[in-house]
Amino acid sequence: MSGEGLSRAYVEEVIEGLPAQAVRGRTCFRDQWTIDVGAEDLLAVMTELRNRWGFRYLIDLTAVDFYPQKPRFQVVYHLWCHAHHALLRVKTWAETDPPSVPSVSGLWTTADWHERECYDLLGIHFAGHPNLRRILLPETWEGHPLRKDYPTEGPDWDLD
Repeated sequence: MSGEGLSRAYVEEVIEGLPAQAVRGRTCFRDQWTIDVGAEDLLAVMTELRNRWGFRYLIDLTAVDFYPQKPRFQVVYHLWCHAHHALLRVKTWAETDPPSVPSVSGLWTTADWHERECYDLLGIHFAGHPNLRRILLPETWEGHPLRKDYPTEGPDWDLD
């Protein structure tokens, strides 16, 4: 079995080892696995992935705005396991209003800035984040410019 096949087999083993009720769905495209997890199970699943299965590197955390669909925002995590050269994508929906999911900054310190960026640009709240505030835009900025309903001309500017 090739190295790529070994990592795929490892991720399949990981997914089978997660609590069945926590994994709402799974897909594999081009040897990259994605699992869908409910926001209520996110922290438990992420803790298990990090501590039991060795996904010690949070590559990225981002979100997608599916406006006008409800739920509207999907948060996407890319995890890497160095020991098995394995990639796993975890997706969850921010189903509340305002949109919110649990913070994973206690598991991966890099999540601190990723979550702040998602909050700043999309308005997604990360419950339990120790310092959730804007990171790219001024604190006085109104709205979240990566939302699909954000005015394309930007906020009203007073240039005088």
